[in-house]
Amino acid sequence: MQDQSLSAPASPVASLNEPAPGSSAAEDRLLVERAQAGDTRAFDDLVRKYTPKLYGLIYNMTSNREDTADLLQDVFAKAYRSIKRFMGKSSFYTWIYSISVNMTLNFIKKRGRHHKVSLDDVDTGIENDPEFIRITTANTGVTREVNIHELQKRLNAAMMKLSEDHRTVVTLYDIQGLQHAEISKILGVSEGTVRSRLFYAHRLLQTYLEDFVK
Repeated sequence: MQDQSLSAPASPVASLNEPAPGSSAAEDRLLVERAQAGDTRAFDDLVRKYTPKLYGLIYNMTSNREDTADLLQDVFAKAYRSIKRFMGKSSFYTWIYSISVNMTLNFIKKRGRHHKVSLDDVDTGIENDPEFIRITTANTGVTREVNIHELQKRLNAAMMKLSEDHRTVVTLYDIQGLQHAEISKILGVSEGTVRSRLFYAHRLLQTYLEDFVK
């Protein structure tokens, strides 16, 4: 694997309007086959393709740029070491997302639940749940007057109050734009569990943001 620059993209969070990672599964399969045959350039192509999405995923779970960059390097290093054992029973993006989520959750648990989040590290481009935007604007009728920057900071702080499992499903669903079935495969839980975690997490976030949206 060639040395890749994994510096933060202009916006660390993937847009909800981007196509799902699985939309180019056939292309991924070809790249994986070439990588398994020893073509390092094919793996480099996979790294370039998935860096923006995975950076957004990890950043929204850790809220720290340095940790995100380090974890992203570790994720691709592990994927590179394991690529020959990838049997294709799931799509490549499900496989790489699973690696990313598991490594990030392990890191967060080791770091400690009470890790202090620096407000200086809050990214102004962080995405948020469209439902929260609706809530914050529906009652005022003046969308332009909403302080989006402050909302983003509050959302980020609220996200960090969630448990690791609840933060993960919100990140995958609301920010990464994945469907329940895709999240179920990535996390190895039932779709019902995904839905219940999302419901509970959304309720918690609304509670944390209650003062701001009034």
